[in-house]
Amino acid sequence: MTPIRRQYLDIKRRYPHAIVFFRLGDFYETFDDDAKLVARELDIVLTSKPMGKGERVPLAGVPYHAIDGYLSRLITKGYKVALCEQMSDPATSKGLVEREVVRVVTPGTIVEGNLLDERANNYLVALAPSGHKRANGASPWDDPQATVGLAYADVSTGEFVAGEVLAGALAGELTRLRPAELLLPEGAPCPEGIEATVTPVESDRFLVEVAEAALREQFAVASSEAFGLQPAAVAAAGALLAYLRENQRSSLAHMERVRAYRTEGFLALDAASRRNLELFAGGRQGRREHSLLGVLDLTKTAMGARLLARRLGQPLVDRAAIEGRLDEAQYFFESAVRRGRAQELLAKMPDLERLCGRIVAGLATPRDLVGLRRGLELASPLRELLPKADPPPAEVAEDGAPAAVAELAGRVRPCDDVVAAIAQAIADEPGATLEQGNVVRPGFSQELDSLRAISRDTKRYLAELESSERERTGIRSLRVGYNRVFGYYIEVSKPNLSLVPEGYERRQTLVGGERFVTPQLKEYETRILTAHDRISEIEAQLFRQVCGQVTAASGQVLALAAAVAELDVAAGLAEAAVRYNYVRPELHEGGEIEIRDGRHPVVERTLAEGAPASGRPSAFVPNDTSLSNDEAQIVVLTGPNMAGKSTYLRQVALIVLMAQAGSFVPAASARIGLVDRIFTRVGAQDDLASGQSTFMVEMLETANILHNATPRSLVILDEIGRGTSTYDGMAIARSVVEYLHNRPELAAKTLFATHYHELCDLARQLPRVRNENVAVAEEEGQVVFLHKIVPGGADRSYGVHVAELAGLPKAVIERAREVLVALEDGARPTRRRAAGVPVEQMPLTANRPQVLDDLAALDVDAMTPLEAMTKLYEMREAARGPSTNGGTA
Repeated sequence: MTPIRRQYLDIKRRYPHAIVFFRLGDFYETFDDDAKLVARELDIVLTSKPMGKGERVPLAGVPYHAIDGYLSRLITKGYKVALCEQMSDPATSKGLVEREVVRVVTPGTIVEGNLLDERANNYLVALAPSGHKRANGASPWDDPQATVGLAYADVSTGEFVAGEVLAGALAGELTRLRPAELLLPEGAPCPEGIEATVTPVESDRFLVEVAEAALREQFAVASSEAFGLQPAAVAAAGALLAYLRENQRSSLAHMERVRAYRTEGFLALDAASRRNLELFAGGRQGRREHSLLGVLDLTKTAMGARLLARRLGQPLVDRAAIEGRLDEAQYFFESAVRRGRAQELLAKMPDLERLCGRIVAGLATPRDLVGLRRGLELASPLRELLPKADPPPAEVAEDGAPAAVAELAGRVRPCDDVVAAIAQAIADEPGATLEQGNVVRPGFSQELDSLRAISRDTKRYLAELESSERERTGIRSLRVGYNRVFGYYIEVSKPNLSLVPEGYERRQTLVGGERFVTPQLKEYETRILTAHDRISEIEAQLFRQVCGQVTAASGQVLALAAAVAELDVAAGLAEAAVRYNYVRPELHEGGEIEIRDGRHPVVERTLAEGAPASGRPSAFVPNDTSLSNDEAQIVVLTGPNMAGKSTYLRQVALIVLMAQAGSFVPAASARIGLVDRIFTRVGAQDDLASGQSTFMVEMLETANILHNATPRSLVILDEIGRGTSTYDGMAIARSVVEYLHNRPELAAKTLFATHYHELCDLARQLPRVRNENVAVAEEEGQVVFLHKIVPGGADRSYGVHVAELAGLPKAVIERAREVLVALEDGARPTRRRAAGVPVEQMPLTANRPQVLDDLAALDVDAMTPLEAMTKLYEMREAARGPSTNGGTA
């Protein structure tokens, strides 16, 4: 076994769960099973190499300069890659080159910008089960009331958050975060429905005392109590930090603190509601542009785009904080000049957060430093667009700007020291890498300038040397040259060898002459080669020095980045409000939601953009909404399919969510009573992975709503009970409405869409139920959906008409109309041809038996036992009816 083979196997034993990329010269090589996997996944050649007597091992390698592309493909597929670098110079090393794994790249620890979606966070999430006892084999996530420690970090930006959530809310939080990688204690199952790379971590890492030590070490505090974290949150945060330290050998200095959060500070959205409302992905293909985020995201920076996504995923419940966000958007909404200038500057702003992250991690390039400098230089002109003073105690700053805007202005602080450090040391147009050189600005280092002069003057010196030697020796064909093997030389042709003077030292014999060196030429060669090496050494040293200065000031840089992101979101939302005709919502703490001419933000844009090509109407039909805990708590919405009921339900929920996220809303006016939760039960889908039918999924989601809604919640229910028989479904739907209405501790504001027209009777029986329907016009037998919500209940569903629009065969449509008439009339269809085939039609309904009417009329409480028994016998005989032979059945 060769020394290199032994070195590789030793490293591989320490990283058994990662693909080891082993640096050999200009290549990263993989061996054994890693090589077979890499060759298959990257579609590269699998070869072999002798690694000892009689030993030949599989081998697959990639060029080191192209590593990012290969890494991206492997990480996207969920693999982990250990990068093993040469820690000493092969040219000067005596014996085996020292090698060491410098980092393990996993889906949740990527910092390279070209491997990430710049407009989305890349979260590493850790879950710590609480210490409560569970039955043998029970999942730690099964008990909805159990607490779970949750910590998440974006290593590329320095964001680090931890808190406790109830297991019942865990799916919603993970849906919001969309983790790239999930850390779980060894042996713990993955929560259902989560798509992420799952990494088991030693259970000891989740012990509170071990995690506490990791937090104290990272943040130099005496206790994690400084961050206000609960025990389970400490366990998750500490385990996450330990994992980062093991896999990221570089500094985590940009992770300056862990922010504590509690879900009660935000509007709660369960996983189903997030999907149903299509916040981040929409349409059949789940595309970003068909989502709420896709419509609202007019930000100009990657930082702003990520912040907007976080705000839409976590709307607020605190009115003052929401009003502050609205004030910021209003500030840019009111001035087209201010808004345009801000977005012009922001369009030039690089991703300060991720640039800072790469610099701190030791993975930055010289151009990253220049990009950071140019971004920081934009802080001053951005600051000039904001108020002149920090906010006073009053609600409005001295120059008339809202306090929130003035406070934001106070946080847009130029990092002049960092800008100066980079500007003084780093060239404006450096090489892409340190190896390419031209990194340090001329004039910054006297020694470097001198060495560069030597290197730069090489051609001139050699030309002068050649000229002087020709004159001294009289050899007109004498030539000074260079090659990598022999270095610098003086070449003399054979006819002139007799003229070679003393002091010329023969170095190489050629067919047509010989090559010589002189003491003067050897001395100059040493100076040139030494200068080149020394230039590289000094540039690397100065580059690392500047990176160290940026790392030391990373807190200031990240604080500015956060302020710029907030400014970007405000300007972007203002631009959306102007472009799409949105209004500022009026917020209050009461139980009323009043929306005039509300519109669905995504459907409206889709109609407007698709109308010219499709011929569809481009105007979205707006609708009013009035909900009140005291008067109109529940709206029963009826109407035909395709008339827009589901769109209307979602638009109300989205308008409320947008308002509480701090955005203007698509309406003529909106008065929003703040809600604590939005629940949506919309659409039908099987959960095949867990063996649950459409109806079971529907009932589980409905149960979640009925168990967790409050009077401050907004509930959206679409077609409850349709997954079972008509009578079962109607019974469930009615009981759900009654439950929502009659339970004071529930009493949530509810929009309830249904095809069960019988539920319209509830408005006459329950005081806070109102009927509304989607208007339909019929002209000469043609049905026109008006998409307008009007008071009252519908009396038809127009399902046959929708079936006709869908293209069902004409014979089927005609027969469906006949059956529908028969059902509505309570008639018994007769034998006829259906779709051209003679069949015996089965009875579709029957008249209500008299016995049921008699039973309904009984006053059971007033009857004696004997009267009840007698009546029961009479009803039994009536129910049996006459037999075919004239007797009783």
